[in-house]
Amino acid sequence: TRLRSPPAAPPGSAMMAEDLTDLEAQIVKDIHCKEIDLVNRDPKNINEDIVKVDFEDVIAEPVGTYSFDGVWKVSYTTFTVSKYWCYRLLSTLLGVPLALLWGFLFACISFCHIWAVVPCIKSYLIEIQCISHIYSLCIRTFCNPLFAALGQICSNIKVVLRKEV
Repeated sequence: TRLRSPPAAPPGSAMMAEDLTDLEAQIVKDIHCKEIDLVNRDPKNINEDIVKVDFEDVIAEPVGTYSFDGVWKVSYTTFTVSKYWCYRLLSTLLGVPLALLWGFLFACISFCHIWAVVPCIKSYLIEIQCISHIYSLCIRTFCNPLFAALGQICSNIKVVLRKEV
């Protein structure tokens, strides 16, 4: 969402220009320092079905092919703990550098979109509108009379189908 700066204060108002600047600075600060939810870390369910992998999703023993109960329990614990700690280690080592990389990438994409893509599209739409008017004028000038004449010529043609036996 875009935030607009507050309207200019009317003359004689108690709100001064520096108050407006402080208010704008507070709005910008609030955008960059918003609270994050440490409990629900995927509020938009981006990774709902993609990376939710549990032991039962990967390893399963069909009926009649069971290992020892102790092996099954140790395997479950090993899988779960190693997945948990490996993720924590990788996110500790690579999380901040990758966040920096992704932030930079999305900043570049935003920059290109704002300063190149949208202006190009707007320019194209303006130019195509001009060409559209010229094209429409040419069609009305040259094609409409031609097709009207052809329509008049063909209007007296009658087709009769007879079935002879």
